[in-house]
Amino acid sequence: MSAVLKSLGLAIGQLHDRAVMRVLLKTVAITIGIFILAAGMLWWALDAFIEGWIIATLPQDYSNSIAGLIAVIAALVGGWLLFRVVALAVLQFFADEIVTAVEQCHYPECAATARQLPFREDLANSVRGAGRALLWNALALPVALVLFFTAIGPAVVFLAVNAVLLGRELTDMGWFRHRPTPEAQSPVGKFDRLLLGGAIAGLMAVPLLNLLAPIIGAAAGTHLVQIARNKSP
Repeated sequence: MSAVLKSLGLAIGQLHDRAVMRVLLKTVAITIGIFILAAGMLWWALDAFIEGWIIATLPQDYSNSIAGLIAVIAALVGGWLLFRVVALAVLQFFADEIVTAVEQCHYPECAATARQLPFREDLANSVRGAGRALLWNALALPVALVLFFTAIGPAVVFLAVNAVLLGRELTDMGWFRHRPTPEAQSPVGKFDRLLLGGAIAGLMAVPLLNLLAPIIGAAAGTHLVQIARNKSP
């Protein structure tokens, strides 16, 4: 636990770094842009559907209003449910910048020997991570629905699932640059990964803090990898 707390503290302390802020702004802007684009496309599709099939006799601006309201609600709900998946997928493309900034500041000897991930590998990692997140959250949904009337049950289910997923994704960002072979396992223990994932999943549930959470997580995951590597014989 001490390694996770130390990693989180170091990550938060580096938020003012120019390179980190640049990635933060890019990630937030692209993530929000994706949701706005999705809402716009949904608005257009709903407007055509409502006007053409449901209330063809009503004025066009009426269908626009209904479609707009549904699209806005869907965007807000989708943003709350899928922000983590989309933000992490976007962050994967800029993860090298975060990892490099952390390593150059705290572990310069490791930064000198790290490999630069090619775009194809970044894309593959991003797709795999998003796929895992969607799959496991979809599998958790029936369990959450069963526990719906317990009030806290669904939150606990999704927190647990995303803690595991986030712990893996965030530490992999720092590990992939240093692993000797594609099959080599991360040196970060499962318990530390779970703690880090749980902390970041918790931050992602808090408005405004959820914008910082992926960046803090990527930086903290890098610290955990380096701490674990230095402990390895």
